[in-house]
Amino acid sequence: MVNSSTTAAPAFGELEQHRSELTGYCYRMLGSPFDAEDAVQDTLVRAWKSLDGFEGRAALRSWLYRIATNVCLDMLRAGRRRARPMDLGPSGAPILENLNTLPEVTWIEPIPDPAEVAVERDTIRLAFVAALQHLPPKQRAVLILCEVLHWRATEVAELLETSVASVNSALQRARATLGEAEAAEEDSDDVDTAMLERYVAAFEAYDLEALTQLIREDATQSMPPFDLWLSGRDDILTWWFGPGIGCQGSRVVPTRMANGSPAFGQYKPADGGGYEPWALQVLELEGGKIREFTFFLGTERLFPLFGLPLELEA
Repeated sequence: MVNSSTTAAPAFGELEQHRSELTGYCYRMLGSPFDAEDAVQDTLVRAWKSLDGFEGRAALRSWLYRIATNVCLDMLRAGRRRARPMDLGPSGAPILENLNTLPEVTWIEPIPDPAEVAVERDTIRLAFVAALQHLPPKQRAVLILCEVLHWRATEVAELLETSVASVNSALQRARATLGEAEAAEEDSDDVDTAMLERYVAAFEAYDLEALTQLIREDATQSMPPFDLWLSGRDDILTWWFGPGIGCQGSRVVPTRMANGSPAFGQYKPADGGGYEPWALQVLELEGGKIREFTFFLGTERLFPLFGLPLELEA
């Protein structure tokens, strides 16, 4: 153990420099920013306590990834696979009776974009992260390390203490499983600021005609923690102007990008005046229109993570 106060600060500071990239790795492994934060903290603490055993035979970064991978694998053994509503079954009709929660399901949660998102946007999209959760944990680690972080098979084999042949085999199986998800994600559009401004104005005005023009005909919507998801613009707008009419008069506040996509805090009118948090809206764009809405309703956890206030004055 390193006890000297003169070496402690720079040594731990060197570990801390890897926090951001380790968080991105652990998020893809676990599907939750909160679980990822716990995993990274555990990784850094384990590394700090083991510094006296680090002999420098591997790079510090590789050593940290080995610890982080083991932490994630331990966490995955103890929990259930995270999912999106679309993973659980077909879409439902836009009626209130279809709005159910499933306490046994643990949902994928969004994460604010890291600084290096320009290079890795497609690999943190919600659909891609959800698809990763279908892979066995070790296959998931292999695919992320090889395809996202561009490690060589020899490096991954050393990290996982296995053979190169085993890594290549796992990678091949993982690619086959994720083929369709990767193809779908490649079609995502860059952010169209002007179009998003029109969306905010249209949603706040609850302007049916304007919203119809902005949403793709084949768009989808989900609302975790409810299992109901909607397929098609007609069903989405039927919901908004039917069971979801309570959203009329909402304020929509732009916030940090989430999973490489535009995100907004939605505040519904409160009974006593002002506005109360309702959903973190994450939008996917395609062809100059909105192709997917995910309304995350866990605002108590998510709004602080995205720098959004928990109440909004009139």
